[in-house]
Order: sequence, then structure tokens, then C-alpha cells
Amino acid sequence: MQLLYALAKLRTPFLDTVLGALTNCGGEIVFMAVAIIVFWCVSKSCGYYMLTVGFVGTIVNQFLKLVFRIPRPWVKDPNFQIVESARAEATGYSFPSGHTQNVFASFGCLGRWTKRTWLRVVCAAVIVLTAFSRMYLGVHTPLDVGVSFGLGLVLVFALYPLFRDIDSHPNRLYWLFGVMAVLGLAYLLFAELWPFPADVDAANLASGRKNAYTLLGAVLGMTFSYWLDRRYVHFDVRAVWWAQVLKVLGGAALLLAVKQGLKLLFAAVGFTWIGTHAIRYFFVVLLAATVWPLTFRWFARLGR
Repeated sequence: MQLLYALAKLRTPFLDTVLGALTNCGGEIVFMAVAIIVFWCVSKSCGYYMLTVGFVGTIVNQFLKLVFRIPRPWVKDPNFQIVESARAEATGYSFPSGHTQNVFASFGCLGRWTKRTWLRVVCAAVIVLTAFSRMYLGVHTPLDVGVSFGLGLVLVFALYPLFRDIDSHPNRLYWLFGVMAVLGLAYLLFAELWPFPADVDAANLASGRKNAYTLLGAVLGMTFSYWLDRRYVHFDVRAVWWAQVLKVLGGAALLLAVKQGLKLLFAAVGFTWIGTHAIRYFFVVLLAATVWPLTFRWFARLGR
């Protein structure tokens, strides 16, 4: 907390705005946007790499949150003031930092994959500044950020060799996705069945259980999508730049419509089981990785 108090003395409205915006690089929306753009328009292998690092990292992150159940800095020390604009995204337990974990999944994987030095420097800078912003804003301690930083580094470098040679050894990913599914199921069972103490924060526990179903559905969707693509779809990411823009905008709109549409459908029929999160994200990932890519041949012809 001493470091957080020291950083609080450095705050200015300008830095609050800049770092408050930059911290969103570790948000779920930015991660999904970067991963989808890379997956659809740059490199299918790199896209799978990002999604795998993101999903595995999130499973580990969520598991550690429920195991240690460390409250946020302002909860531990009521006298400590955070930058209010960051409060809305600072949900759940504090340890470890989810935003720091996410920024590795997007910019860490991108930096490891690319051969361009300038892009690697930019990605490294974004990672460091995002991690720093979590402490500057007062929503995480150095321990929260440091552990996520270490986990992110390990996942980025440990998983890279599996995706670098994906075309030569495609069956490796079935084993990897199988391990991910087991981890996701193990986390779900832990979140649902572990006898948590009576003083556990109900909202944080509910969030952890929701994330457990979401992650399991997403992992199963990615596994099935990979099999479908290898066997039937074989989509190609290449297209002229303006066709790529149309591809991303159209696909993103479709994904959002299906994601929200399923949510409204389940609510309309009174199906409120928490497992609907797994169902929704299974179909969203399936749509993103298999169904929408069926249109990519048409997009590739637009520039010819």
C-alpha cells in the first residue's frame, strides 16, 4: 500500500485521463477485438495463439481469485482513494490482476509472433504501461500486478512453439484444447462445489461462477471450431484492405447480435440457469471461428 500511496501523490487530471484510457488495453473488449482482427485478417495461427493464452490465463486468474479472495486496495484500506473512473471495471477480487493478464494475451502474443522490431517495442510498452496503470489508478497492488505479469510471460513464451509449427503439427492443438477443457471443467467444479466460508463476498463468488461457465463454453466452442475448420472450412484470411474492414465490421455486428440475442431469448423463455453463459459463448465462438469465415472467399474476391 505504501507504493500505491506514493503513486497517488503523482496523480494529475491529465495522467488520470491518459492512464485511465490506456488501462483499457487490458480489458476484455480490447482483447477480443485484437484477437478477432488477427484471427480473421492477419494469421489464423496467431489468432488461435492469442485466444489460447487468453483463455488459459483467465482460467488460472479466476481460480487464484477465488482461492485467495484478496479484497481490492480501497476495501483493505478505507482511507485509500482510487481514481473514480477506474472503479466500474475493477470488479471481483483483487489478486491477481485480470487486466495485466489480458494485455499479455493480446499485445504479448502479438509482440512474440511478429518479426518487426518496432511492433515488438510498441507491444512491450503497452504491456508495461497497462500494468503500471492498474497501480496508478489504485485498483491493484504490486503483488496483484507482479503475479499476473509473471503468469503472462510464462504463457506467452511457453505456448508459442505449439502455434509456430501449427501447420506441420496440427494435431497438437487437439491435445492442448483438451487440457484447456479439463482445466475449465475443474475450475467450474471448484467454483460450484467448494465449501467457501460464510464471509465470502457473494457478488465476487457469483462473478467467478459465471466466468467458469463462460470460459468452459468458449473453450469447447474453440475446440469444435478448430476441428470443423481443419476438416471442412479451411478459411483463408487474405483480402484487400477495404474488404478486411468490411469483414471485421460485419462479423463484429453479427457476433454482438447473436450474443445479445441469445441472452434476450433465454430471458424471454424464463431459462435463467447460469449454464446459459456456457451455451451462449459456445455458439458465439463457433460463429466467429467457423460460420462467419465461410464468407471469407467472397470477401477475398472483392478486390480482384
